[in-house]
Amino acid sequence: MWVRRIWTTALVVLVAGCGSGTTARLTAPAQQPPVPPSPTEPLPHDAAALASRLTQVSDALNGSIDSWLATADPSHGLPPQPLTLQALYVQRAYRQLAHHRSLAKRTLAQLPARLRRQASESVTALRDLMRLTPPSHRRTFETGQPAPPGRLLTFYRQAQRRFHVAWNVLASVNFVETDFNRIRSSSSAGAQGPMQFMRSTWREYGLGGNLRDPHDSILGAANYLHRSGAPHSYRRALYSYNPSPLYVDAVLRYARRMAADRRAFYGYFAWQVFVRTPSGERRLTGP
Repeated sequence: MWVRRIWTTALVVLVAGCGSGTTARLTAPAQQPPVPPSPTEPLPHDAAALASRLTQVSDALNGSIDSWLATADPSHGLPPQPLTLQALYVQRAYRQLAHHRSLAKRTLAQLPARLRRQASESVTALRDLMRLTPPSHRRTFETGQPAPPGRLLTFYRQAQRRFHVAWNVLASVNFVETDFNRIRSSSSAGAQGPMQFMRSTWREYGLGGNLRDPHDSILGAANYLHRSGAPHSYRRALYSYNPSPLYVDAVLRYARRMAADRRAFYGYFAWQVFVRTPSGERRLTGP
């Protein structure tokens, strides 16, 4: 199967009254959460400045993910706006680093250890996919809203139980192929649906389901990957899915991040669709 694309703690101060013998209790104003970056906030071109801002926004993003999961059910809604804006900034920064190797090397070296590995893996995966996918000459692109991330996670885990393909690998394929079904256009080769199947391949592996339904498409992909060598050899199975070492490496890098930190899945889910055109990059979804 060959498919191609792409809070505070109040501060209390005791002050002795001057000669009055009384004590005044002053409470500092409550701190507000940092304002999320705008969708068009300029990205620094200086490595130190970019590392500092990327660290600030990444930490805020992780806090937003933790808060959202603690207070809401991700099976019944999409990420809140602040989280979406933070994820978009991180994505834009990673894309800039993927385009500029020298800047990436200097910036990654200045990130704190807690962020350096995840940033490096994401930037390298993006660079691999950019090498794999040439600029598109397509004039129009069809996009749509993905299913809520908690619901997708249920589908991945169901497929994992049935076909023994790790949920994070399925999530990574879904992410790389269609940005969790935000991309609705068929690929240049004619592949369709959230997991990008050719019709002929779907007839063999789709289990009689609907190619464009996220649940059915994820199960079909798990069936295909299992019969192609997973979980014994994810590299062989993914190479059968799309015969490119760049594709295989990118999928496995994202999958490793999702396995290492549950917040990575929700952060990637909040990324938006960018396309490369002969005249430059375009963002098709998001705020």
